[in-house]
Amino acid sequence: MPQPSPLRFEAAVTRPLSVVFRQGEAWVGHDYTVEVVTSRQGLDGFDVVVDFRDLEAALDRSLAPLQGRLLSDLGLVGPLALAQRLLAELAPHVPAPAHLQEVALTDGTGRRMTVRA
Repeated sequence: MPQPSPLRFEAAVTRPLSVVFRQGEAWVGHDYTVEVVTSRQGLDGFDVVVDFRDLEAALDRSLAPLQGRLLSDLGLVGPLALAQRLLAELAPHVPAPAHLQEVALTDGTGRRMTVRA
């Protein structure tokens, strides 16, 4: 029986997202790159962490209803709430033994915010 790998591996996918937040009476638009990072101990039989196509499809499904929307209409008051929603929505779509490690939002100026599971 093969020994489990002592190495931890990560796999990530990214997608663009344009949204609007309400700040007081003003509306502020933001363009983000959303990065979803998965990890696992060792690799599967195909030498991968997760199937990228499945992870991309899950991310696309989560982002589609948010694209171009005023997020306060969806109960999301800022980037932290957005990242937490994505983390909760995507976690069930990562098959064990891999797990969703983090969701990061990077804005157009390079500022990055990360929420870890």
